[in-house]
Amino acid sequence: MVVLNRIYTRTGDDGTTALGNGERRKKYDLRIAAYGSLDELNAVIGLVRLHSAAVPEFDLVLAHIQNDLFDVEADLCLAEKRPRWRPPHGDRRSGRMDGARDRQAQ
Repeated sequence: MVVLNRIYTRTGDDGTTALGNGERRKKYDLRIAAYGSLDELNAVIGLVRLHSAAVPEFDLVLAHIQNDLFDVEADLCLAEKRPRWRPPHGDRRSGRMDGARDRQAQ
């Protein structure tokens, strides 16, 4: 087991955090809050996947959603004003989810 007693970033605590390119942003910046929220959502989806492993098709849909969330988070950590990520074809994802749910209900 890894034990982390102390972690030093050597940046001090001036109320900012770094984006992927090193640009500093206030910790209360909406971009920082957004990728923190997405990270929490991704963690919850991971827990759902643990409890739904018996339905492989549903797990696959959740895996795709997690992958999309990772892409969004990666774009948010860049300094560009407008992230590059574009949502996938929502109808296709919704259809997969509905199909998995219908088969589970049978």
